[in-house]
Amino acid sequence: MVTLGISEALRNYVNRVVSLVDPFINEVVQGEPKGLYDASIYLIKAGGKRLRPTFVCLATELFGGDIGRAIPAAAAIEILHNFTLIHDDVMDRDEFRRGVPTVHKVWGEPMAILAGDLLFAKSYEALLKLKDRGVPPNIVTKCVNELTWGAITVAEGQALDMSFESKWDVTLDEYLTMIYKKTAALFMVSVSLGSLVAGASERDVALMKEYAKNVGIAFQIRDDILGLVGDEETLGKPVLSDLREGKKTVLVIYALSKLGDDGVKFLKSILGRRDASLSELRRAADLIAGTGAIEYSERLADEYRRRGLEALSKVDMKNKDAYKLLTELTNYLITRVK
Repeated sequence: MVTLGISEALRNYVNRVVSLVDPFINEVVQGEPKGLYDASIYLIKAGGKRLRPTFVCLATELFGGDIGRAIPAAAAIEILHNFTLIHDDVMDRDEFRRGVPTVHKVWGEPMAILAGDLLFAKSYEALLKLKDRGVPPNIVTKCVNELTWGAITVAEGQALDMSFESKWDVTLDEYLTMIYKKTAALFMVSVSLGSLVAGASERDVALMKEYAKNVGIAFQIRDDILGLVGDEETLGKPVLSDLREGKKTVLVIYALSKLGDDGVKFLKSILGRRDASLSELRRAADLIAGTGAIEYSERLADEYRRRGLEALSKVDMKNKDAYKLLTELTNYLITRVK
């Protein structure tokens, strides 16, 4: 995880989560044939923020639970997340992720698809190890239901995202529904798993999911902003790839509503053009930025951050330190630079 802009306490907490979760993942994702398992663990070993495992563990501690019991759930959500990334990269034909070549570029598309499939199954294998940590069977069942809902919802979100690439009349509400499903859903699963392991009430689990839904939406809006203004070295993926892929982000939707006919015509001529030059992409990015789309998107992200923190403040918390770290993490997510 990026350490810029976060306190030493949050940095230490994330490092603690990584030290517990990564060995557990490495233990679960091993086997033969070697090529399949190498491809499956590749992105996980390449890095990543470990946001979702951190949310699992902080949610557990927020309600007075033991972080050790939550590690199988934290590993499960990270494994599932990486499954979605491998398949997303195949569908989007992305060549880099986390600063390294994507799985399908190294092992080929057939093996990448298999690697994703393996991780999908391994996420459940990891989650079911909750019973080995003393989590009651009825809670394990609830956790399985949550993970299943998340997997289904992410697939729905990805399908919506793909369908938007050929549409020019995507509305803000449609975009928000898509990122709720594609991005926020796994944040929601993360906090619900952590809360359930800690024995939180139904009311508190619902509040945590409302919190995470809003935070996840804010996170994705920030991601879309970074996709327009970030640089390749910082982002770890090709610059302006969202424009090249024709993604209908909140910035594009806003810009199309504000530009004149000539601007709209040019932007439409660039969006989704795989052979667009870097100078054309930069011109399109400047055009979008000139409409005030970045400032609008930042205000929208901040509103969802506020809604999330409001829901978080209503839970029956047992650990104020965990609450402070969750609040800091939330604020970090919409100000991060990568």
